[in-house]
Amino acid sequence: MERIYDMVVIGGGPAGYTAALYGSRGKLDVLVIEKISAGGQMTLTGDIDNYPGFEEGIDGFLLGEKMKMCAERFGAETRFAEVTKVDFTQKIKKVDTPTGSFYGKSVVIATGADPKRLGLPNERELTGKGVHYCAHCDGIFYKDKKVAVVGGGNSAASEALHLSRIASKVYLIHRRNSLRAEKYYYDPLMRAENVEFIWDSVVTELISREKTVGIKVKNLNTDEIKAVDCEGVFIAIGRKPNTDFLRNAVELDRNGYVTADESTRTSAEGVYAVGDVRTKTVRQVATAVGDGAVAGTYPV
Repeated sequence: MERIYDMVVIGGGPAGYTAALYGSRGKLDVLVIEKISAGGQMTLTGDIDNYPGFEEGIDGFLLGEKMKMCAERFGAETRFAEVTKVDFTQKIKKVDTPTGSFYGKSVVIATGADPKRLGLPNERELTGKGVHYCAHCDGIFYKDKKVAVVGGGNSAASEALHLSRIASKVYLIHRRNSLRAEKYYYDPLMRAENVEFIWDSVVTELISREKTVGIKVKNLNTDEIKAVDCEGVFIAIGRKPNTDFLRNAVELDRNGYVTADESTRTSAEGVYAVGDVRTKTVRQVATAVGDGAVAGTYPV
């Protein structure tokens, strides 16, 4: 007979491993299925300075490993595989991977959301070395330095506004001639003396010597290309939740995030959504951990 776990956690980031910690510490039989490595998006971040308990910050990869060890200390198991399909229609949930199927009385979805990239040749190599996707996570490293923000929606405006309080100069680069952001963000940005708008433009190149030292920007109206001197680039053109594998198994919002409130319960009984994959306003390590604690307390 197939082993039936009390809880199957899909995703080994901070939300997933916190759910596994709370569940296994509560004497549940817990399995975590992680696609690549413990930590999720944290592994793309250098030092994390805004997670409580580490007064000098901590490396994202190391924090992920520590969270994994905390859960495994109480008996949680980890399998490295990619979930391709799920079936939540029965009392015992089924989770399929290329290496086999796993069964659980409850399932916690903790697959996160990936930032959309510009698609430039060296973008991945420079991630965490001048290229970033979260100003609230990494902005502090650019105190009194020049930075650029790419995007024009609420996320980009929020990032630029946050950086304007830290950096000496903020270039906000947008492919249109006005922001799509709400007026709440627009007016303060217009008043910020250290924010410069570069309209109708796109980033065509990341200039680097081991780390980012500038960008090249093309004006879409004139085709003129110019260099912009900056030490950090924050890309805020949206995120894509990792929910393709769910295939109508749970209710999603119009942006593809799993619909779940602070209880983390989804539309499927016994299925929970935690961290960046669920509908929420703030996506940070600390809020992901909070979700995991909720889901892992009374899952079955």
